[in-house]
Amino acid sequence: MRNALGLMLASVIAAVVIAAGGWFFYSSRAEQAAPKTIAARAADPLPAPAKLAARDDIEVTAALSGKPATLAVAQASAPAPAMPVQQKSTCANPNALGVARVVEIDTTGGPGFGFEHFKQFDFLTDKEVVLTFDDGPWPNNTPAVLKALADECTKGLFFAVGKHATYHPEILRQVLAQGHTVGAHTWSHVNLNSKKMTESQAKDEVEKGFSAVKFALGTNPAPFFRFPQLQHNPAIVSYFGTRNVAMFSTDLDSFDFRKESTPDKIVSNVMTKLDKLGKGIILMHDFQKHTGEALPTLLARLKAGGYKVVQIKAKTTFQTLPEYDEALLKDLKVPTSSARPISSVVQTVSQ
Repeated sequence: MRNALGLMLASVIAAVVIAAGGWFFYSSRAEQAAPKTIAARAADPLPAPAKLAARDDIEVTAALSGKPATLAVAQASAPAPAMPVQQKSTCANPNALGVARVVEIDTTGGPGFGFEHFKQFDFLTDKEVVLTFDDGPWPNNTPAVLKALADECTKGLFFAVGKHATYHPEILRQVLAQGHTVGAHTWSHVNLNSKKMTESQAKDEVEKGFSAVKFALGTNPAPFFRFPQLQHNPAIVSYFGTRNVAMFSTDLDSFDFRKESTPDKIVSNVMTKLDKLGKGIILMHDFQKHTGEALPTLLARLKAGGYKVVQIKAKTTFQTLPEYDEALLKDLKVPTSSARPISSVVQTVSQ
């Protein structure tokens, strides 16, 4: 009897053990085979700047606010590299002329500015002026212009001649470093509208000039151009439409390049015309000695007359053509690293 009960008890225990083992085996297999699912977390809301950056129809205002959000939006929406951002400097002159407004130019299609040749885009309001300077960079004269502008904490637009840029790249870099805008003014300041000038030669003058300015700056210049002698070649005007280069004529000429020019005459020329027009893009030359001498007085007169300076910047930079960059370096015979002395390449810093 006891043997029968023991046998029955052993059978029950064995059945329990087998059932438990089977349950553990199949549940573990099922756990391995079934995909693990995690409840999806709701996406974090985008911060306001990111929401704006995701839009395609952002308008960049004329005045720069300097706020981080505005900068982020501008960078996100820009289709091409922007000019290097300049450090905002503190103006030491509490009564400086300064900059009243900064405008950004979208150069798509090659727009033109300056009423002497272009009348479509009149962006200046009453008592606003743009200070522009041609033909530099040049020793002594360009630095004198830069000092006068710095003393009044104001900014200008410079159209550099390619050859001059290769002669004095350090001066042109100083122009950019001080927050001014730099465009081009051909390679050798020839009249592009001359009857002897072929379309191909005119194109070479333009492209080589831009490549030279880029070489001097070490970065892309603004896609801004002024024709030498304000002689607009129709074929090049059309060409700029394909290269997205904005052309700048003028509203009033200082005539600072004339032989009889003096600092007093320059100031008188500008103020007489400006008081009549009420506003305008002013043409001057940082290549001329008398311009730097006249500028402190001229800027003081502008401030006394209630005039305000508008600084012009470009939405994108100018992309030079590789073939002109290469041709320029070849013509200038720029040395490669193999031409450097070993002392400038390899130096012992620890021994």
